[in-house]
Amino acid sequence: MTKTLLIVAHIPSPNTRTLCDAVVRGASHPDIDGIAVVAKTPFETTPEDVLAADGIILGTTENLGYMSGALKDFFDRCYYPVLEKKQGLPYAAYIRAGHDGTGTRRAIETIVTGLRWRAIQKPLVCRGEWDPQFEDQCEELGMMMAAGLESGVF
Repeated sequence: MTKTLLIVAHIPSPNTRTLCDAVVRGASHPDIDGIAVVAKTPFETTPEDVLAADGIILGTTENLGYMSGALKDFFDRCYYPVLEKKQGLPYAAYIRAGHDGTGTRRAIETIVTGLRWRAIQKPLVCRGEWDPQFEDQCEELGMMMAAGLESGVF
């Protein structure tokens, strides 16, 4: 049975596109079978996409100490339609933060706590000036989530 990993990523710049592509690459690793990877922007993602997902990875920029408006819009549109149906959904998040990412992390955690989603790890915060290691960290995040879904750990 194929499981679906939904990646909802705000990608306003070449660097954030690189991070999203790295997550997709990791989740699509050739050693992982039975995982359909679906990557969409927050504006493209519908409640039906979340309802069809077996796991979700959220990607956002830090905007004025908060998540992107695009990711907030995603939560605004999808929160109530999925609230009762997707409790326990395994999720992970990555944040491209120019500062420390604390407010962004807290905002995401507050919303997913209300949704009763289950974190597979603390949010990955790609903090400060661009570092090529961010790409490797995001690829590893995608691979870990997909492998966990494949094996039934998540």
